[in-house]
Amino acid sequence: MRLPVVLAACALVAGCSATADQHGQPGVAISEPSLSAAAPSSRPSTAAPKAAPTTAPPPGAPVADVIAWVEAGTPVDVAGFHTATRDGAPTNLGGDVAFTTTSGANCMTDKGFGGALACLVHLTAPPPRPADAYGHWVGGWVDFEGPTAEVGSVHGDPGRFTNGTGPQLKNGQSLRFGDYQCRADAAGPVCVNYARRTAVRFSNDGIQTFGCLTPVTPAPDGFGLKFACTAT
Repeated sequence: MRLPVVLAACALVAGCSATADQHGQPGVAISEPSLSAAAPSSRPSTAAPKAAPTTAPPPGAPVADVIAWVEAGTPVDVAGFHTATRDGAPTNLGGDVAFTTTSGANCMTDKGFGGALACLVHLTAPPPRPADAYGHWVGGWVDFEGPTAEVGSVHGDPGRFTNGTGPQLKNGQSLRFGDYQCRADAAGPVCVNYARRTAVRFSNDGIQTFGCLTPVTPAPDGFGLKFACTAT
């Protein structure tokens, strides 16, 4: 009759020992970490990069969209656009840049005016000659300096365009020079000025401006239209 009692006592002692914690405190069960605990299902997802725009920016588009579209063009080396040709005779323009487009735009910079860009555009409805303008009126002459864009002005001679025209910038190609980058398009080239984050589309159907360029009314003497960035 003593043997069952002894076995029971041993079992009780073993049970107490099994419930002792690592510090020898009886009655506290140790819970092991579950090996089946679920790991994080996946890493946080990142936003997909924005696709390059495939269509030309419409009138009133944010200038950031215009810049993105221009930069999405196929880049070409500016080294091939430092020459203008007139009557078969080429002229080295030095640091200036000249190019034409399939729309008929003839664009050129002029270091004498800080490297500003001007384009001759075949406007279907150029601004009329102002009553106070004296001299040879060129309604399709567009000066784009960055903070301003002027359409139609008086010129007694061809000015920078006396050397002729530059090589053709093909549709879809993009050319970077100075503060500018231009992309050729069938409707007319679009040029960005990075220094002021402004842009102009030189379309035969009309000049479109982007960024802070807004109409100045009335236009200053001697100009058909003027757009400018005004302080707020």
